[in-house]
Amino acid sequence: MTNINIQTQFIELRATGISFAKISEQLKVSKPTLIMWGKEFELDIQNMRTIEQEALREKYLITKEKRIEMLGESLDKVKRELAKRDFSEIPTEKLFALNIKLLQEIKAEETLAVPFSERGAHEINLSELKQWSA
Repeated sequence: MTNINIQTQFIELRATGISFAKISEQLKVSKPTLIMWGKEFELDIQNMRTIEQEALREKYLITKEKRIEMLGESLDKVKRELAKRDFSEIPTEKLFALNIKLLQEIKAEETLAVPFSERGAHEINLSELKQWSA
């Protein structure tokens, strides 16, 4: 194996956080040489480490747009499920409270310049829904 190939492997291994001792065993290169390479290729190692971290972030963290999309899909599922249900299980006092809440939302819509599709009676939080069905 050429010295350049060994150095490239060293950079890759060091970027993943492997110790000089383990790299020394794997590549059959002395620790003092690896320490010297560590100083010489410090920028390359840091760049490789950054690339590795970015790849992990992309793999495990979703983008803001994807989170919004997932939340929207969940909201659609809740809406479809609510559309299937009647409110016969909800106690009368809770239905009155729901009625008042919906009327307030409608009144707020009349006074706000915000379109109904962006904010409205359909945006009742889950804790309220749990209270109504209790």
